[in-house]
Amino acid sequence: MVEAGTLLYVGIAPKAPPANGGRPSRQGLRSRVRYHFSGNAAGSTLRLTLGCHLTERLGIELRRVGTTGDRLTFTKAGEAKLSEWMDGHARVAFVVEDEPWALERHLITNEVLPLNLEHNGHSAYHQTLIALRAQCRAAARALPVTA
Repeated sequence: MVEAGTLLYVGIAPKAPPANGGRPSRQGLRSRVRYHFSGNAAGSTLRLTLGCHLTERLGIELRRVGTTGDRLTFTKAGEAKLSEWMDGHARVAFVVEDEPWALERHLITNEVLPLNLEHNGHSAYHQTLIALRAQCRAAARALPVTA
Protein backbone atom coordinates (compact mmCIF):
# COMPACT_ATOMS: atom_id res chain seq x y z
CA MET A 1 0.00 0.00 0.00
CA VAL A 2 1.29 3.46 -0.90
CA GLU A 3 1.14 6.15 1.73
CA ALA A 4 -0.80 9.28 0.80
CA GLY A 5 1.36 12.31 0.21
CA THR A 6 0.95 16.04 -0.21
CA LEU A 7 -0.43 17.50 -3.41
CA LEU A 8 2.22 19.88 -4.73
CA TYR A 9 1.36 20.25 -8.43
CA VAL A 10 -1.69 20.02 -10.66
CA GLY A 11 -1.50 19.47 -14.39
CA ILE A 12 -4.11 18.71 -17.02
CA ALA A 13 -4.61 17.11 -20.39
CA PRO A 14 -5.88 18.29 -22.70
CA LYS A 15 -5.30 21.98 -22.20
CA ALA A 16 -8.14 24.46 -22.73
CA PRO A 17 -9.26 24.91 -26.34
CA PRO A 18 -7.81 28.01 -28.03
CA ALA A 19 -9.98 31.12 -27.62
CA ASN A 20 -9.47 31.93 -31.32
CA GLY A 21 -11.39 28.81 -32.39
CA GLY A 22 -8.23 26.98 -33.43
CA ARG A 23 -7.77 23.25 -33.22
CA PRO A 24 -7.89 21.96 -29.63
CA SER A 25 -5.11 19.88 -28.13
CA ARG A 26 -5.42 16.15 -28.70
CA GLN A 27 -2.86 15.17 -26.08
CA GLY A 28 -4.25 12.74 -23.54
CA LEU A 29 -3.55 12.29 -19.87
CA ARG A 30 -1.53 9.11 -20.35
CA SER A 31 0.96 10.71 -22.75
CA ARG A 32 1.26 13.83 -20.58
CA VAL A 33 1.99 11.86 -17.40
CA ARG A 34 4.41 9.61 -19.29
CA TYR A 35 6.28 12.66 -20.56
CA HIS A 36 6.47 14.17 -17.06
CA PHE A 37 8.00 10.92 -15.78
CA SER A 38 10.35 10.10 -18.65
CA GLY A 39 10.61 13.09 -21.00
CA ASN A 40 12.83 16.10 -20.51
CA ALA A 41 12.68 19.52 -18.88
CA ALA A 42 12.30 21.29 -22.22
CA GLY A 43 8.83 19.76 -22.59
CA SER A 44 7.72 19.45 -18.97
CA THR A 45 7.45 22.38 -16.62
CA LEU A 46 7.13 19.88 -13.75
CA ARG A 47 10.49 18.26 -14.66
CA LEU A 48 12.09 21.70 -14.99
CA THR A 49 10.81 22.76 -11.58
CA LEU A 50 11.77 19.52 -9.83
CA GLY A 51 15.17 19.47 -11.52
CA CYS A 52 15.90 23.02 -10.41
CA HIS A 53 15.00 22.08 -6.85
CA LEU A 54 17.09 18.90 -6.95
CA THR A 55 20.16 20.19 -8.82
CA GLU A 56 22.57 19.86 -5.91
CA ARG A 57 20.99 16.76 -4.37
CA LEU A 58 21.10 14.81 -7.64
CA GLY A 59 24.27 16.39 -9.05
CA ILE A 60 22.49 17.58 -12.21
CA GLU A 61 22.45 20.88 -14.07
CA LEU A 62 20.27 22.53 -16.64
CA ARG A 63 22.03 22.91 -20.01
CA ARG A 64 21.48 24.41 -23.44
CA VAL A 65 21.02 21.61 -25.97
CA GLY A 66 20.47 21.13 -29.68
CA THR A 67 22.14 22.63 -32.70
CA THR A 68 21.24 26.21 -31.75
CA GLY A 69 21.23 25.82 -27.97
CA ASP A 70 17.73 27.30 -27.71
CA ARG A 71 16.31 24.39 -25.71
CA LEU A 72 17.07 24.02 -22.01
CA THR A 73 17.06 20.60 -20.42
CA PHE A 74 19.19 18.46 -18.15
CA THR A 75 21.86 16.25 -19.68
CA LYS A 76 20.78 12.75 -20.67
CA ALA A 77 22.33 11.40 -17.45
CA GLY A 78 20.69 14.22 -15.47
CA GLU A 79 17.27 13.48 -16.95
CA ALA A 80 17.77 9.80 -16.08
CA LYS A 81 18.59 10.72 -12.46
CA LEU A 82 15.54 12.96 -12.32
CA SER A 83 13.33 10.16 -13.70
CA GLU A 84 14.73 7.78 -11.10
CA TRP A 85 14.06 10.29 -8.32
CA MET A 86 10.50 10.82 -9.55
CA ASP A 87 9.94 7.07 -9.74
CA GLY A 88 10.86 6.76 -6.08
CA HIS A 89 9.17 9.89 -4.74
CA ALA A 90 6.40 11.22 -7.00
CA ARG A 91 2.88 9.85 -7.15
CA VAL A 92 0.09 10.53 -9.62
CA ALA A 93 -3.62 10.76 -8.98
CA PHE A 94 -6.15 11.69 -11.60
CA VAL A 95 -9.75 12.71 -12.03
CA VAL A 96 -11.75 12.48 -15.23
CA GLU A 97 -13.27 15.89 -15.94
CA ASP A 98 -15.00 17.29 -19.05
CA GLU A 99 -13.30 20.69 -18.65
CA PRO A 100 -10.08 19.95 -16.75
CA TRP A 101 -8.79 23.52 -17.24
CA ALA A 102 -11.63 24.84 -15.05
CA LEU A 103 -10.85 22.36 -12.27
CA GLU A 104 -7.13 23.07 -12.55
CA ARG A 105 -7.68 26.81 -12.12
CA HIS A 106 -10.03 26.21 -9.18
CA LEU A 107 -7.55 23.92 -7.41
CA ILE A 108 -4.56 26.19 -7.96
CA THR A 109 -6.36 29.31 -6.77
CA ASN A 110 -7.94 27.61 -3.73
CA GLU A 111 -5.27 25.17 -2.52
CA VAL A 112 -1.60 25.38 -1.60
CA LEU A 113 0.19 24.04 -4.69
CA PRO A 114 3.73 25.44 -4.52
CA LEU A 115 5.05 23.88 -7.74
CA ASN A 116 2.46 25.48 -10.04
CA LEU A 117 3.17 28.92 -11.47
CA GLU A 118 0.14 29.77 -13.62
CA HIS A 119 -2.84 31.12 -11.60
CA ASN A 120 -0.68 30.89 -8.47
CA GLY A 121 0.47 34.45 -7.80
CA HIS A 122 -1.18 34.28 -4.36
CA SER A 123 1.20 31.52 -3.24
CA ALA A 124 3.87 32.51 -0.74
CA TYR A 125 6.34 30.40 -2.73
CA HIS A 126 5.49 31.83 -6.18
CA GLN A 127 8.27 34.45 -6.37
CA THR A 128 10.83 32.05 -4.90
CA LEU A 129 10.01 29.46 -7.57
CA ILE A 130 10.20 32.06 -10.35
CA ALA A 131 13.62 33.17 -9.05
CA LEU A 132 14.91 29.58 -8.72
CA ARG A 133 13.92 28.70 -12.28
CA ALA A 134 15.38 31.97 -13.60
CA GLN A 135 18.65 31.27 -11.76
CA CYS A 136 18.87 27.77 -13.29
CA ARG A 137 18.11 29.14 -16.78
CA ALA A 138 20.72 31.90 -16.44
CA ALA A 139 23.35 29.40 -15.29
CA ALA A 140 22.52 27.13 -18.25
CA ARG A 141 22.76 30.01 -20.72
CA ALA A 142 26.24 30.83 -19.39
CA LEU A 143 27.47 27.31 -20.23
CA PRO A 144 28.40 25.97 -23.67
CA VAL A 145 25.79 24.04 -25.66
CA THR A 146 25.95 20.27 -25.11
CA ALA A 147 25.09 17.57 -27.62
